[in-house]
Amino acid sequence: MSEPDRIVGELLQPGGVAALGELGLINCLENIDSIPCHGYGVFYNDEVVHIPYPKTEGGTPHRGRSFHHGRFIMNLRRAVSKVPRRCWPDNPSSTVHPSVTIYEATANEIIRCPITEHVLGVICSPKDNRETFRRFFAPLTIVVDGCFSKFRKDFIPREVQVKSNFVGFVMKDCVLPYKHHGHVVLGKTAPILMYQIGSNETRVLIDIPGKLPSNGTGALKKYIEMEILPAIPKSVQQSFYEAIQRERLRSMPNSFLPPSTNTTEGLIMLGDAMNMRHPLTGGSDTKLILMKMHTFHWKRKFNSSTVVNVLAQALYALFAANVSDTDYLDQNLCVLREACFEYFKLGGICIDHPCGMLAGVFTNPFLLITHFFAVAALGIWRLFVNGKMVQIPENIVKSFMVFYTACVVILPYLWWETKS
Repeated sequence: MSEPDRIVGELLQPGGVAALGELGLINCLENIDSIPCHGYGVFYNDEVVHIPYPKTEGGTPHRGRSFHHGRFIMNLRRAVSKVPRRCWPDNPSSTVHPSVTIYEATANEIIRCPITEHVLGVICSPKDNRETFRRFFAPLTIVVDGCFSKFRKDFIPREVQVKSNFVGFVMKDCVLPYKHHGHVVLGKTAPILMYQIGSNETRVLIDIPGKLPSNGTGALKKYIEMEILPAIPKSVQQSFYEAIQRERLRSMPNSFLPPSTNTTEGLIMLGDAMNMRHPLTGGSDTKLILMKMHTFHWKRKFNSSTVVNVLAQALYALFAANVSDTDYLDQNLCVLREACFEYFKLGGICIDHPCGMLAGVFTNPFLLITHFFAVAALGIWRLFVNGKMVQIPENIVKSFMVFYTACVVILPYLWWETKS
């Protein structure tokens, strides 16, 4: 129950802020020096696009919040441990008295019926006595043990894919180009993120594809100085350089795991144990629980997770593309990446809708498909506008390849989301 110290889970999108409000937990964002987030600044070469969050139906802008992960988690724990507590905004006069018991222990094993495989509970070893084991039984066991879940393999057959790592550190007293905004820097390397997590602290997350350079030998620090620092906005470079000399460089894998329908009776997996994207019953009525879990799975997909899952992976595929004279896929991805940046520059719904989808505000998958292929169409149009007359035959062929690449980027993720 000590305060966790992590480099991820620090920026809550507006959709997440709204969900906290619906749960009556909005106060968990207070008294932790959290910072409002009004949108993004996206930097590409020497250009920048300001992408604010869209407005609500009432005309007020949506707003996210960023913070130290551990402080937020501690507030959530305090809120859960308070009994009684107000829970449901549609009936604020009611109070719920769940018999909440906080027990700090390590979950070692899932208890299953040897005949039906029905999950009955867990075996734990207490914090103060690791040699003693206690058994807890319940009609429903919820597994939320994170990205490094040790129980996932027993219930989800899919393998976690890791193609890159985030390297993170904190800049002190840094003034970002856009106050109270997230910053995305797109250069020759994969994306670099910067956002405030406190009044005087700014988180930096550097995506490094492939094998991570050694931190112990100094190779990682040298890589950041040589490859990443030049791409950072000049107004931030001094703070960035000082931070990599002073701060501990920490890393976390960027994992991809499509969501799965849970079919194990008596158990449900949530969070990173069940679904990740580039950084969601002994004596009971078993049929009813399985029906509700199935309903929850599809409601979660089409009301929230599908758009964020697919958008995160598709944008990463574009933004992490490298220029290559021999790799035609990379060349086509670069066409799409430049088209995506030009699309943002058009303003209006070209930034409102994509930003709203990333924020968890717009959740219609068809809206995502429409904008993604609009970007592809813009990329194809730019091939002919920026090309010469003699390049028309070549660009006709290239336009088909760009469209094909767009399909290769987005359709597999959409397919994963439609599967159970």
